[in-house]
Amino acid sequence: KNGFSFYHIIINKDIPPVHRAGTEGFMVKLNELTIEEKLRLLCGEGSWNTCGLDGKIPSLLMCDGPHGVRKVERVGENGEQIPLKSIAYPALQCLTNTWNRKLARAMGEALADDCKEKDVDILLAPGVNIKRNPLNGRNFEYFSEDPYLAGTMACEYVDGLQKNGVAACVKHYCCNNEEHNRLEQSSEVDERTLREIYLKPFEWTFRAHPEWIMCSYNRVNGVRASEHGKLFDTARKELGFDGAVMSDWGAVYDRTAAVKAGVDLEMPFSRENYERLVADYKAGKIAEREIDVCVERILGAVEKRLRRRGEKVKRSEKERLAVAQEIAEEGLVLLKNDGVLPLENGQSVSVLGRYGAGEKDYTSGGGAAQVLPLAGDVTLAEALKEVMPDSEIDFEKAFNADGIESYGEKPHRILERCAQSDVSVICVGTGRFVEYESADRTTLKLHPLQEELILQTAAQNPDTVVVLYAGGAVDVSAWADEVAAIVYAGFNGERGNRAVANVLAGKVSPSGKLSETFPVCLEDTPYYDTYRDVTVARYTDGVDVGYRYYETAGVGVQYEFGFGLSYAEFEYGDLEIELKGGLNAEVSYTVKNISDYDGKEISQLYVRDAVAFVYRPDLELKGYAKNYIKAGDCAEVKLTLDKSSFAYYSAAKDEWIVDDGVFNVFVGASVKDIRLEAAVVVENGGIVKVKIL
Repeated sequence: KNGFSFYHIIINKDIPPVHRAGTEGFMVKLNELTIEEKLRLLCGEGSWNTCGLDGKIPSLLMCDGPHGVRKVERVGENGEQIPLKSIAYPALQCLTNTWNRKLARAMGEALADDCKEKDVDILLAPGVNIKRNPLNGRNFEYFSEDPYLAGTMACEYVDGLQKNGVAACVKHYCCNNEEHNRLEQSSEVDERTLREIYLKPFEWTFRAHPEWIMCSYNRVNGVRASEHGKLFDTARKELGFDGAVMSDWGAVYDRTAAVKAGVDLEMPFSRENYERLVADYKAGKIAEREIDVCVERILGAVEKRLRRRGEKVKRSEKERLAVAQEIAEEGLVLLKNDGVLPLENGQSVSVLGRYGAGEKDYTSGGGAAQVLPLAGDVTLAEALKEVMPDSEIDFEKAFNADGIESYGEKPHRILERCAQSDVSVICVGTGRFVEYESADRTTLKLHPLQEELILQTAAQNPDTVVVLYAGGAVDVSAWADEVAAIVYAGFNGERGNRAVANVLAGKVSPSGKLSETFPVCLEDTPYYDTYRDVTVARYTDGVDVGYRYYETAGVGVQYEFGFGLSYAEFEYGDLEIELKGGLNAEVSYTVKNISDYDGKEISQLYVRDAVAFVYRPDLELKGYAKNYIKAGDCAEVKLTLDKSSFAYYSAAKDEWIVDDGVFNVFVGASVKDIRLEAAVVVENGGIVKVKIL
């Protein structure tokens, strides 16, 4: 089910030794290298290092991310890569559900400390690919279906990582939106869609100046990503990227073509590709000046790391685990609550479902992003007992070891306990058995046995709470109406159950909101009817990805983008728009907590071109804020509008265009729950009029 490790072993049968230089290593200049050394620098050393030229220059060590440091300690007898233990943070999917830029930065900073403890120079993270296909096996590794949300959160993550001394490698560039035939499939996408949806999160992330990006496996409009010179030129000349490019592992088929396209470093080392590159140089198929361009970028990246080696860790292990738990708490999304939550100390609670057992296989996806947890998690029952000491709480895993195929022993006793408890909490989900690198999910539904257990438990106890440990959208239509509450915990890391317990018990008011839409069923998704076969995926959905499609086409969903409940209640008001010249404006409004609970509210800013000259979705996210507001207090929120808030990419003019006309500005609690509205008039490249509606 996870071909990643196997693929590494096959490709690395003949690997030269690694020579890792320390901070004392002497940095040579380009003119001090022979052509043989230059050619060798373009290829990695072993599986995880840049080439050190036998100690002549420092060799950089890189490791998988993005949810923890996956540093390979050794290779087992069966070829399996055995990683070191490391803090397992919540998945990027859970992080993005926080809508909290500060937490994205904190996660980057904490990961940098983990890297420094393990002598890692480059973290192969984060992934900013758009969640176009809700079945994508790696969606848990990505931020959102929306490019603005994905890019702004990724920018903070990268900035936190790099300013704390470790290089980021942003991936996968680009249009890698499903795992199906990922090594050969051609993602066929028009220029406008490419710019507005799939390149946009990279453009936002490039504001943090990531030192590396990683090319994807797939083809883009028929050309391999590793040979797509136009895409790399776009990144460097238009999108603001000023770092170096490495390949995904084994993504290079023609090293000479990849050098000419702008791929500086091939990973891992491939003797066949290296020898072919040398032969091509000797045959005059590639010039030394073309090689020098890539070598200079690699030397620049090495020199940057050399200056940062030896920096001290800033956060203790305990503090980093606290960051992981805070992300898990704020990334939890309360999807439904008929009043059963928060739980009360003294209530009897039956917890069932192996997904609440704190086992890594059930609370993370598989592949390069799976982390061997540092300490592991307690069970949800144990975590609840800590915050509800007067309650009787029992736990039954219910599922056998595979997690999805069958019940444990004596299921009738499970149902009897649930019937006798005040509240039943069922922990279900997917885990690495369903969501993993190299394959896509086959359904949005849970395993039928999990759905059956939910329905049977709810029939015995109307106060049934479902906790979802999943890395992406789940079709909940078969059972959502039968349960009292639904908690979307996501893949929430090794402090996840403590976070869930704090929310269930009311110690923390839920504040997460969905960063991707939960459709009613797979057939309702914009991806469903697009053309795809074994070699081609046509992006005929265009810019109508995720909520853009549902809102424009009027298709109902189970839970919309930006949705999430709280124990607190918030009221919006006092909308004002202050013009700052040109297309720049400041949008201000108030959010008041009108409940008895302290809480955090995520408010969202959307823009619509009221009478567009080209096709445009009804709503597009252009700003957001998260504010902590005590009961009875009020927060003033200020967001900005600029050219990017109004522009679309014109394929006819090869530039971003803002047409004159009326634009609607919306502020809401979700894409459907709009609370405030205004209209602005644009003429001759500037906002000339504002009307609050």
